[in-house]
Amino acid sequence: MNTQEHQKEGKHSQPGPAHRVRLPGFLVEGETGLGDVIKHATYAIGIKPCSGCQKRAAALNKWMAFTR
Repeated sequence: MNTQEHQKEGKHSQPGPAHRVRLPGFLVEGETGLGDVIKHATYAIGIKPCSGCQKRAAALNKWMAFTR
């Protein structure tokens, strides 16, 4: 398939709103993105963030968020 056929089928459409996952009693804050969760976990084990990490965190936060 070429890109024109993919576009006709809607496979390259604009991303929708972030997926929301409810975790009542688990989160202290109102909402935390998946990128922030990974960022905090990697920092806790000693990996220092870089500019690529910030871009990844921002993209993952747009994709999935955990709510209270």
